[in-house]
Amino acid sequence: MEGAKIYASNAIRKKNEAINFLRLSSRVDAVASRVQTAVTMRAVTTSMAGVVKGMDKAMQSMNLEQISMVMDKFEQQFEDLDVQTAYMEGAMGQTTAMTTPGDQVDDLINQIADENGLERQLDMPVTALNNPLGAATASKEHDELGERLARLRNM
Repeated sequence: MEGAKIYASNAIRKKNEAINFLRLSSRVDAVASRVQTAVTMRAVTTSMAGVVKGMDKAMQSMNLEQISMVMDKFEQQFEDLDVQTAYMEGAMGQTTAMTTPGDQVDDLINQIADENGLERQLDMPVTALNNPLGAATASKEHDELGERLARLRNM
């Protein structure tokens, strides 16, 4: 009986440690996201300052062709920012996604439920890892973003 109590207290302590590490991981991911956002915003601010200076020069000369070129460049940079932001969000989503295969998790939950005589009341939602259609859609979106980013870099 004493051994079971020691084992139970160790299991509870390990579970609490795992939860605390998960919380810490979540906080680190949030800080990394905020830092990336700040870096991106600084780049946008610098680009906008350059565009404003260019617009001032264009407005002084009232050369419509030059104004149009500056506006086109501004729109291009804004689109580049959208692509970079989408790529960053996708990358962050991938780094925070579960790395354990969903079928193994379901098998373990079923095994524990069977061993303890429990019934699973709710079916777990199908994960993208178990759903080939979801994985194909995510892959297709990733490929499209990569192609768009490559085209923007080649401009």
